[in-house]
Amino acid sequence: MRQHREFLTFLGIWLVVSAVITPLVLILNPDLPPGRASDDAAGQVVDNDVLTAVALPLFLMVAVFLVYSIVRFRHTGQEIAEGPRLQGHDRLQMVWIAGSVVLVAGLFAYGTWRILEPSASGSGQGPDPLSPAKTVAGKPLLPVQVIGQQWQFTYRYPTSGGLQTPHLVLPVDRPVEFHVTSLDAIHSFWAYQLGVKADANPGVDNVAYVTPTRVGHFDVRCAELCGIWHGYMFDQGEVVTASEFESWIAAQQSFFEPVARYLPKYSETYLPAPARRGG
Repeated sequence: MRQHREFLTFLGIWLVVSAVITPLVLILNPDLPPGRASDDAAGQVVDNDVLTAVALPLFLMVAVFLVYSIVRFRHTGQEIAEGPRLQGHDRLQMVWIAGSVVLVAGLFAYGTWRILEPSASGSGQGPDPLSPAKTVAGKPLLPVQVIGQQWQFTYRYPTSGGLQTPHLVLPVDRPVEFHVTSLDAIHSFWAYQLGVKADANPGVDNVAYVTPTRVGHFDVRCAELCGIWHGYMFDQGEVVTASEFESWIAAQQSFFEPVARYLPKYSETYLPAPARRGG
């Protein structure tokens, strides 16, 4: 009976602590990384909240049990005596195993459901996306090609005459279809605040989707060690209104018009001839 009382006491303390601390953590951290600048990023915040809500009570269970054991079962006498023999509890062990199976299976089902959404994971889906995005409020997808090279990213807009620019500007509330590739080494396109991260591999068209929902700047990094100047591959992109985006496209077309004829035609991948050959 004493063991049952001790267990119920510990269980009650753990439930109260979890019921108080878990909501406080979620409320006091409303914008976990990477923020809510896009549908993709907001989805990742939801996933982080779910994982926090699952993991925090388990952490608190271990912490409360440790503190409860130290306080409740501390040795206060002078003599050091061997403690009582401990035996297993079959019913408790079965509950623990069953709970673990349900928890892991539930997280597996949730993760599978989330990753099948068009832009839930924020990563590239290869040349044949498993869950392609659709139009949002009647706005068609805006294709943007991201080209990694040592050591910068450049961007092409196929629907704007194949315009290529070192700047990434996107219209707000319009779904974007990134086509990520590379000219040389393996890079990784990481638009942090948008929640997008897709590998840039030579000869591969890696497709990723996102819909920016807030006007403002976002950081672009290369997240794959790609050479001596890997740390130099950073830039800032910008999300603007639809009218500002159209004006920016027109200005970029005018600025780069003198060199536009030297660019190769738009293609999903590029394999330029090497500047120097061995032998």
